[in-house]
Amino acid sequence: MEKEENIHSRKCRPAQRGDGLKMNLQNYCESWRMNVELHNIREFQVVPEECTEYIGKYVTSTQYKVDSQRTTEECLVYLSTSCNLKKDGFDAWIFDIDDTLLSTLPYYEDNLYGGRKLSVTSLEEWMKKGNAPALDHSLKLYNELKSRGVQILLVTSRKEHLRSATIDNLVAVGYYGWTKIIFRDPANELVSVKKYKSDVRKKIINDGYRIWGILGDQYSSIEGIPSPERAFKLPNPMYYVA
Repeated sequence: MEKEENIHSRKCRPAQRGDGLKMNLQNYCESWRMNVELHNIREFQVVPEECTEYIGKYVTSTQYKVDSQRTTEECLVYLSTSCNLKKDGFDAWIFDIDDTLLSTLPYYEDNLYGGRKLSVTSLEEWMKKGNAPALDHSLKLYNELKSRGVQILLVTSRKEHLRSATIDNLVAVGYYGWTKIIFRDPANELVSVKKYKSDVRKKIINDGYRIWGILGDQYSSIEGIPSPERAFKLPNPMYYVA
């Protein structure tokens, strides 16, 4: 992990490769972001120093909103064309919370858009204030799924002690009526997020639910066994959660 962090933190200057391909800083940062989304770059601890300005511009841009909206629109296309909902109370959809339903962008704006190594203590103190705004495209999808009789299951890697603040925050920005909301308890804080969320899905399926889809911003939220019928990922180049 340390080696990879050093590689992605190197200064990048305009260069010409042996094959004649010219690369400037914007090319480098766009490529870095794209390869994060493709899951080719993994386990980075910070955004490369020379790319923090580029990442900041992207996550505050219309393009970021359009990319995110396209993801949620594809969720609805899939639901409308490929899901034979039984409407028996067991059709389910799983949402992550951070940067899926609620945006942590206000926090990361003060932390170089991922260019500063994460302080869990600092982030949790910010979460306790309950001021995270809703992601509008996700709220629209959330409400549409509810209107179709789909059970909303929220599975977050936030710890149990953040339950009250998180629920208050969700309700304040328009999210309500979910079927389950699951936080990380002390017993599973030491396992990876991917394993924790996979174990939660296993229990959900054992309870009789059919997981038609998952929406998250991290691969650790949408990968693993058992898998849903479909998984959809929102863009997030600011941090990586394994």
